[in-house]
Amino acid sequence: MSADHALREALQRSGYVADNDLATTVWLAGELRRALLLEGDAGVGKTSLAIALAHALNAELIRLQCFEGLEMSQAAYEWNYGRQLMAIRLREGDANGMKESDIFSRDYLLERPLLKAISGDGPCVLLIDEVDRADEAFEAFLLEVLADYQITVPEIGTIRARRIPRVILTSNGTRELSDALRRRCLYHHLEYPTLAREVAIVTGALPEIDARLVGEAVRFVQGLRYEDLAKSPGIAETLDWVAALHAMNRNTIPEDMNVLLTTLGCLLKTREDRVTLGPDRVRQLLAGREAAARNKNETARDVGP
Repeated sequence: MSADHALREALQRSGYVADNDLATTVWLAGELRRALLLEGDAGVGKTSLAIALAHALNAELIRLQCFEGLEMSQAAYEWNYGRQLMAIRLREGDANGMKESDIFSRDYLLERPLLKAISGDGPCVLLIDEVDRADEAFEAFLLEVLADYQITVPEIGTIRARRIPRVILTSNGTRELSDALRRRCLYHHLEYPTLAREVAIVTGALPEIDARLVGEAVRFVQGLRYEDLAKSPGIAETLDWVAALHAMNRNTIPEDMNVLLTTLGCLLKTREDRVTLGPDRVRQLLAGREAAARNKNETARDVGP
C-alpha cells in the first residue's frame, strides 16, 4: 500500500472521507515539510481535515482562529507582565538587583498558538483557520514561521522548532492572499463533495441512520447548492438536517410540506434564503430528485446485471 493511500485510510478511520487528490496533497505536504493552504467555500470540510489529520497522526491539534485585527500577542507570544512585576518587587531588597535578562527570559514568556506549535517535542498539527480574515501585517509575520519554522523574539532571540509541525491554513476567499504566502504552501481547492462522497461522509458520521434517508437528504442538499442562495448548505448542515429528521423518527424526507419546511432551519441560515426557498420551489426540487432517482433505476434495469 502506498503511503498516500495509507494516509487516506487513516483519515477515513478518523471520520474524514478524502479523495485521492486531497490525500496525496496532504501526504506531500508532510513529506516536504510544507504548509498546506486549503481554499474553498465555507462548509466544505477544510477545518475538519485538520482535526481528522491530528487524530490520524495521534498528534496535538493547535488552532489559531484568525480575525481582523489579530495581533502578535494573541497569535504568537506575549510577556507575562504580572509575573515580571512580582519578580521585580521580590528582588527589590536584593543587593545584586535584577538584570533585564532575568526578566525577559522564557520563564516569563506566554506561548500562544504559533509559538506553542514550534516549541513542543511531540507531533503537532497547527491549524491557522480563516487566514484571509487577518490583515496583511499578520500575513507578513507568518512568512518567517512558514519558511523556517521559527519565531524571533527581540528580547531573547530566535526560537526554532524542536519538531516541525504539520501546518494547515484555511481560507474562504474573503480577500486575496499574497503571493509570498502562497509560495510557502502547497495548495488544494476543496469543492463541495460529490453525491457518493457526501453519502459516505454522512453514513460514516451517522451510521445508525437509515440509508434511504441519507440518500434522499443528500440528493436534496446537493440540489440546493445549485440554487441562488446567500449561503449554500455545507456538509455540517447536511449532517444536522439528517440527524434532525432521524430525531423526528423519519426514515425518508417528510411528504408533509409544513413538517419539511420546519426542518429547513438546519440547512438555510439567512432570512433571504428562507424566503427564496418557498413551498413551491421545495416541491420542484423534490420532484427533480424523484425524477433523477427514477431515471437512475430505469437505466440500471436497461443495462441489466
